[in-house]
Amino acid sequence: MSNLPLPARILIPVANPATAEELIRLGADLLEARAGEITALGIVEVAEGTPLSEGATRARHSRRLLQRVMGFAPPGTTIRPIVRIGRRAAEGIIESALEEGSDLIVFGWGGKPRGPREAGVPSISATIDEVVRDAPCDVAVVKQRGGGEISRILVPVRGGPHAELALRFAAAIAARHDAQLVVLHVIPPGVSLAVHAQAEHALAAFVRLHAGDRAVGLLREAVNVRTAILREAERSDLVVMGASAAPSGTDGPSSLFGALPEAVAARSKTSVVVVRTREAISRQTFDALAQRAETLAAADRAAEEARAIPARVERWFAEANFHHSEFGDLRRLVHLKEQAGTTISLVLPTLNEEETIGPIVRRAMRELMGRVPLLDEILVIDSNSIDRTVEIAQAEGARVVQHHEVLARYGSFRGKGEALWKSLYETSGDIVVWADTDVKSWHPRMVYGTVGPLLLEPRLQYVKGFYQRPIVEGGVLKEGGGGRVTELVARPLINLFFPELSGLIQPLSGEYAARRSLLEAIPFFTGYAVEIGHLIDASERAGLEGLGQVDLERRIHRNQELEGLSRMSFVILQAVMKRLEERRKVRLFAELGSTMKLPRSGRGQLGLEVIDLADVERPPMIRIPEYVERRAALNRLAGQAGEADR
Repeated sequence: MSNLPLPARILIPVANPATAEELIRLGADLLEARAGEITALGIVEVAEGTPLSEGATRARHSRRLLQRVMGFAPPGTTIRPIVRIGRRAAEGIIESALEEGSDLIVFGWGGKPRGPREAGVPSISATIDEVVRDAPCDVAVVKQRGGGEISRILVPVRGGPHAELALRFAAAIAARHDAQLVVLHVIPPGVSLAVHAQAEHALAAFVRLHAGDRAVGLLREAVNVRTAILREAERSDLVVMGASAAPSGTDGPSSLFGALPEAVAARSKTSVVVVRTREAISRQTFDALAQRAETLAAADRAAEEARAIPARVERWFAEANFHHSEFGDLRRLVHLKEQAGTTISLVLPTLNEEETIGPIVRRAMRELMGRVPLLDEILVIDSNSIDRTVEIAQAEGARVVQHHEVLARYGSFRGKGEALWKSLYETSGDIVVWADTDVKSWHPRMVYGTVGPLLLEPRLQYVKGFYQRPIVEGGVLKEGGGGRVTELVARPLINLFFPELSGLIQPLSGEYAARRSLLEAIPFFTGYAVEIGHLIDASERAGLEGLGQVDLERRIHRNQELEGLSRMSFVILQAVMKRLEERRKVRLFAELGSTMKLPRSGRGQLGLEVIDLADVERPPMIRIPEYVERRAALNRLAGQAGEADR
């Protein structure tokens, strides 16, 4: 029997969740030792001339529809829904297959039987034909007739790599269902006994090589091959065929699977799977294009990248925009977390938050640790509050540490960024979530909203929250007044110098989550610049595709006075200029100012207050020896616990 592995990663484009069950179950049957993963793909097409970002709302709707397919997979099968945006569905499917490293793409075919083939007419569908021509992996097309119990599988064969793949797949399905596997070969009637015996011997050898003892060979004599196959199909629950299209195109200029398999699929009353191996020319073409790309001049590449940025941002905006309601099923999130073997830490940075910290800790512990075990730990990291913040947080059951006491030999700086950096040392989760604590009417969505995309899509590394930010003026709540530093400083700077990040709605928001493997590898500004620094550095390491953002709807928090916002803006400007010089590897300014002069006037007094506002930059935590030792110790403990469980 063939030792070639079954697919480990299967991509299934889902156009209609109502018909997806048979495709999902078929994909599960084909996974290598049930250790692989199925990706259910939703494609949102955006017409030419329309910004890709216009697909954002439909992408959210598509993700909700894909949730319905999650229950179709048999127990033990990992299935992950993703949505991609594109001008044409075929392009999105091919790009997703490359991105996911797919071994097989499984399509459902809802087409009707065609008349005589015409030049230029798609053999199956325009989308499937285009994907097959450029697919980076094997392809299976399923003509569905309604799923049911599978007790007999028919595999018509005429030899060749497509037939070998069909038999390998059919053998896997038969093994899963304990079904009879019949391998059919049709020969012309009236052949000599010697020729008949030779055909029997060849069929037996083919079956033994690719299916082992489970399959039985069946030799039939018939004038019409298609009729013979359809007759045997009536006695079967599933037909699996290899493509028969000849390289020369003898089945027609647009036939990619061959006239015979397509005719059988169209006319059979039984579900039919037609498979096609990846053609060598696809790999050769890919390698040739890659080699040619390497010869481009650096200036040409840079120019092309610059031209591509708007389209990248628009597509990212449509694909990477989530809504917290997509992750409101906390038990499902816990299931995804357990499947991935992931742990999650929530960090709450505080400085004089006695009015709000109690309800936040209480609700987080009750709903995210008590009712469901989404969080593995909650840490309050305080910056030397002088009110009752620490006392209240401890009374609610939180572990509280003072950031100046963590890694004390490295000193301590004032600022939120310093607290966040040191919280990496104090926590153990594979995913770290930070949430501001000056928030009134706090809701757990501030946590599960940013964690959800990371659990759903492994490619994501860093997820920011965004929300409406009303402000309170004179005791009156006013909509649309928050986020002044974002709109007047951060957004113009990002659009000017880091346009790939221009799709971030609130780049300075305090609610975000990221994978520890990313966070420990990037530096931290110690003050106001920590968020903008994170975005620039995270995008450098993970790419724009590694970032996501989620709508948390609304947040009411304490507002700063104008002078405080001016200080924040000054520090953010410094950080952006610093990163710009590092990225361009050029000295733009002889010296960046680190002090801010604040004029004071009133009651006959006039003065100038000078404040040092330079943000210090902490190195990546992975460079700190104590952190490395601590992580090694935690990993050893986790390994011992795993051994004990076994």
